[in-house]
Amino acid sequence: MRKSGYRLGLWLHLGIGVLIIVLLFQVADRYRFRLDMTEENRYSISDPTRNLLKRLDADVIVEVYLAGELPANFIRFQKSIRELLEEFAIYTDVNFDVKFVDPGEAASTRARNQYFQGLINQGLQPTNLNYTIDGKSTQKLIFPGAIISYGGRELALNLLKGNRASGPEEIINQSIEGLEYEFANALQQLAGTGRKRVGLITGHNEPDTSQLAGLNNLVLTKYDLFRVNLPTRTTPITGYDLLLVTKPTTAFSDREKYLLDQFVMKGGSVAFFLDALSVNMDSAAGDGTVAIPYDTRLADLLFKYGVRINQNYVADLNCGDFPVVAGNLGDQAQIRMLPWPYFPIITNYGKHPVVKNMDAVMVRFASTIDTVKAVGVEKIPLLMTSAHSKVMGAPVTVSFNDLQSDLMPEKFQSGPRTVGYLLEGTFTSLYKNRFPPQGFKKEEMVEDGVKNKVVVIADGDLVRNELSLEDGKPLPLGVEPYSQKTYANEAMLMNLIDYLVDEDGLVETRAKEVKIRPLDKVKVKQERTKWQVINLVIPIVLLLLFGVLKMIWRKRRNKY
Repeated sequence: MRKSGYRLGLWLHLGIGVLIIVLLFQVADRYRFRLDMTEENRYSISDPTRNLLKRLDADVIVEVYLAGELPANFIRFQKSIRELLEEFAIYTDVNFDVKFVDPGEAASTRARNQYFQGLINQGLQPTNLNYTIDGKSTQKLIFPGAIISYGGRELALNLLKGNRASGPEEIINQSIEGLEYEFANALQQLAGTGRKRVGLITGHNEPDTSQLAGLNNLVLTKYDLFRVNLPTRTTPITGYDLLLVTKPTTAFSDREKYLLDQFVMKGGSVAFFLDALSVNMDSAAGDGTVAIPYDTRLADLLFKYGVRINQNYVADLNCGDFPVVAGNLGDQAQIRMLPWPYFPIITNYGKHPVVKNMDAVMVRFASTIDTVKAVGVEKIPLLMTSAHSKVMGAPVTVSFNDLQSDLMPEKFQSGPRTVGYLLEGTFTSLYKNRFPPQGFKKEEMVEDGVKNKVVVIADGDLVRNELSLEDGKPLPLGVEPYSQKTYANEAMLMNLIDYLVDEDGLVETRAKEVKIRPLDKVKVKQERTKWQVINLVIPIVLLLLFGVLKMIWRKRRNKY
């Protein structure tokens, strides 16, 4: 009788336990709960990304071309991609199919090469790996990217991104930090129903269409682009999410500034790319040419918003090259590429997500920017020169003779200087407590704006692409025609534009940080034996102790 009661109790407890487990599974299936215990929340995705995933209404297929034999750092990269996409699948109600593909698995060399070329044609960039596994040196061509399919559309996505000045491990880490943004941004682009409208301000002797072809193509990948001829405009600027002011060289009238100002007051974002000084490089030989100020008359508008572009040039030892004739061989001029400090290479960035992990950007004849008091406006530095900079106030003499002399570090002691700012907050109109220009009504003027964003870059050439030396056709943004080096100007502009028009806040996901916590190699070497003993002996001791205690418990139970 006593034994049957004991067994009944066991079955009752077992049944209750099973019932609790089933209920927990039901609750977990209906109410998703995930706990990220990492310090930097590396396994959590942001609210903007979750909201985007919930809005998806078609199946998603992601093919990631990172599989097969890989070195340890790329295995970590692959694992991070897999974990992120698994997390994405949890927060969407559509099928989210992920495949990892090894492009090198083709049956023949010809088939493999054709497959590689197909991936390149779709926009994926190959990376040549050289690594050692088990003492064996290996070379392999990989495509660290993905192709996303959604709603009948496809988009190629290169995932290996970061500052090339960093080491391989840090580049992988930077790429991992940017994964959520890259995938979410691609899905937003594929799923977008209404394209944002971007206006390109014209009428002030801006660069011609061939020099802005790169910018036009970049904007049109995600947004609709329209030309806005400001001098002929007589009504307020409406219907645009962003205006781009690109390297104007003539003065803005009071009426034109009023139109820009009211656009900002009513919630429209503006990005200014401005040159402070004019220089004629064709006259830079011999004694050189003098750079003189442009008079665009935008200084008071920018001052009201919180910044002042100084009439100077900032030179930097961390700079690009410029071609000069070093002599003649027969009737052929001998060209040499020499460091040109007026072309700073920017690798020093602010803390904002827009420029996080950004690769090198080249600016040309940039000026410094100072901040001034503007109530309600936060001034966020984006682009800074290196510590080895030099500031030269107008009038500045620019001469090719500077290329022939050594660039002495002791002359470049101005420290980092900011050449690009993001302004955020509630802006006050330049025309507050003033009458508007003729043709506009005072009662229709907005004097205190809504929360908004303005970007000011003291280099108009950042948006300008170069032309090919061979056929005169436009080169991609950031490509230097002589050395054929590619800088991250295009990525920088895309990030800025995305941030200025993005209502979902996806750019904020670029702020994610993944910390590398390497083992102390010296400590590992010193304490290797100690930890090997602990890991081998302690589990065995615990197992023996458990067995002894169990024997004692059984003897005591049988005794009573």
